[in-house]
Amino acid sequence: MKKSIYQNYEELPLFLNSETVAKTLGVSPSSTYELMHEPDFPVLRIGNRMVVPKEQFIQWVMERTGGGR
Repeated sequence: MKKSIYQNYEELPLFLNSETVAKTLGVSPSSTYELMHEPDFPVLRIGNRMVVPKEQFIQWVMERTGGGR
């Protein structure tokens, strides 16, 4: 497992791209792309681009980890 480069959620930008999600979760870019295509993952599609709102990402992590902080 890769190590996250972020120490806390406050360091994250308002919207996360796939690279930022991968670095935050400590997973590979290919795993991130798969995750971003899951129906329950909070992705926002803008044309061909996919971004993840920070607050919805934090909520998604907390729901799946029992806190995640």
